[in-house]
Amino acid sequence: MERFKGKVAVVTGAGAGIGKACALAIAREGGRVVVADIDGPAAIACTAQIAAEAGQALAVAMDIADAQAVAELFQTAKRRFGGVDVLVNNASAMYLTPHDRAILDLDVAVWDKTMATNLRGTLLCCRQAIPEMITRGGGAIVNMSSCQGLSGDTALTSYAASKAAMNMLSASLATQYGHAKIRCNAVAPGLIMTERLFAKLDECMQRHLHRHQLLPHVGRPEDVAALVAFLLSDEAAFITGQVLCIDGGMLSHVPTYADGGNSAALPAGDAAQAAATSHW
Repeated sequence: MERFKGKVAVVTGAGAGIGKACALAIAREGGRVVVADIDGPAAIACTAQIAAEAGQALAVAMDIADAQAVAELFQTAKRRFGGVDVLVNNASAMYLTPHDRAILDLDVAVWDKTMATNLRGTLLCCRQAIPEMITRGGGAIVNMSSCQGLSGDTALTSYAASKAAMNMLSASLATQYGHAKIRCNAVAPGLIMTERLFAKLDECMQRHLHRHQLLPHVGRPEDVAALVAFLLSDEAAFITGQVLCIDGGMLSHVPTYADGGNSAALPAGDAAQAAATSHW
């Protein structure tokens, strides 16, 4: 398929993980991609992979918390490729999550920095993209939310709040600019095993989280990229203002599901053993 032939995409946080998978998916279907990331070498490596597959891409090292850098990013996209048709707001301040604690233990500076990148940075990118999309007759935006923004947790207070706010930002954008033929949706991944997350989660925590999924396999960045590419494409022309979970069913079951061994499809005698030996 060439769903993005003739279109220009800006993908933030595209140096690794989900963002990189999104950039590759768009490029593989004919899109020209501006690969933006605070990690310049990672952005360059992503564009090199796109070029090796005969795609077109440009790497930009920048911080979406910096309004001037965001403006320059979209100026670069216009100067090099003529504008922007689709935008993936994937960048977030993941380096802060180890310090993102419960409310009474949370350093307010962590809250402020998280909001400056995750929420304000997304807003800044949207504000730059919308006028360009209007001049080109419309466009599509996907904001990378999280299941953390849809349920409470014992930590990640700032991250969760920023993602919940991003869901409403997406709905507001869809409402305000739908008549200008601009669509906006949010995607809320659950446990997606990026290289960064795999290095951070020990085996015990991996098993614990996996027990709460309905599907027996782990989510991959490519799974999220496939959903994002669909939402950005004309196939999703009548979908806007939505928050779509891609979490293996983690948020769709009763709280006691994991305690039952996740084994309704197994013979009754195998339930306890399945729960005790659950693994990746």
